[in-house]
Amino acid sequence: MEKNGGIIFLSNELLAALQLSDSAFPSGGFAFSQGLESAYRRSGEIGRFDLEGFIENQIRHRWALGDRVALVRAYRLSASLKELEALDREIEASLAIELLRKGSQRNGGALLLTFERMGNKRAGQYRSRIQSGTAIGHLPIAQALVWYDQNLSEQTVVAISGYQCISTITAAAVRLGLVGAIDVQRIIKRLLPIITVESRREVAVGELMSSFVPLSEIALCLPNESGQKLFSN
Repeated sequence: MEKNGGIIFLSNELLAALQLSDSAFPSGGFAFSQGLESAYRRSGEIGRFDLEGFIENQIRHRWALGDRVALVRAYRLSASLKELEALDREIEASLAIELLRKGSQRNGGALLLTFERMGNKRAGQYRSRIQSGTAIGHLPIAQALVWYDQNLSEQTVVAISGYQCISTITAAAVRLGLVGAIDVQRIIKRLLPIITVESRREVAVGELMSSFVPLSEIALCLPNESGQKLFSN
């Protein structure tokens, strides 16, 4: 955003970021709660459930150390599909929980399909590699590839990813009836500065991805005895 004589000019990058972070954009993430539903439903077994604390832990100990690192590394390799494939396999090995691993694959595949249908040739090429078995298609790989092709900066792609980390979980919380539409906006406002702080930490070349959100992962591993779930994870 630039000012010239008091007139504000919007940048194409800012407008593209708004489009891509919009919940109406068809990225496939609506079917996933990132462990929120399981953690809430099993709170009697694994401990008291606190929505804002749950999301903050996901930001600090999963997104910042895992998804963000994977995304930044993938963005820096985005010119080479072959190098993205290698990182894709590394992400696969780093995700121990099957539901989270499968969710990342499905969301990545959905995002690539959307962009292929929008005319992005490299999204189609990478989907062909997934179908042939040489690539897996995890979400950070798909995000880096298609957002890089949108000429978005590294800083902007991290911001979109961080915002989606919060918005996906809070949208799930509203659908589950855990919080109202106004209160959820208060939560988002309090949590966004954490994304800003965590995004400032440099990602080193070859930095390993990590995650430490044990309670939500334990909840995902427990059997679903009721058979009733709104989300896939």
